[in-house]
Amino acid sequence: MPRFMTLVRAEEDTVDMADADPGFEERMGALFEEITRAGVMLDTAGLRPTSEATRITWSDGKLSFTDGPFTETREVVGGYALMKCADMAEALEWAGRFLSAHPPHWKLGLEVREVEGEPGA
Repeated sequence: MPRFMTLVRAEEDTVDMADADPGFEERMGALFEEITRAGVMLDTAGLRPTSEATRITWSDGKLSFTDGPFTETREVVGGYALMKCADMAEALEWAGRFLSAHPPHWKLGLEVREVEGEPGA
């Protein structure tokens, strides 16, 4: 069965758990319980802020390292999920439900991509 990686994209300074509506954590918990029971969710997590990150670039045969925060970037990857779905349509259904569980005033996006190859290959 194909695997799909979803990358949560957000403007890092605009998403704050302190301004989430009171039912957000309960909705998200119920969705994660459902997606796990369905055997779809393989792994998921949020990512630490870019202020704690380092970017490594390969150019002209040399590595360069840049410590965060990355002020030139407004939108960052804030989390991910690895899912096992029958097809892209199912992955998009789960992804849409995930986004819809968030507070309506947050601006988030998901990139959904199929993972190539078999697990561990």
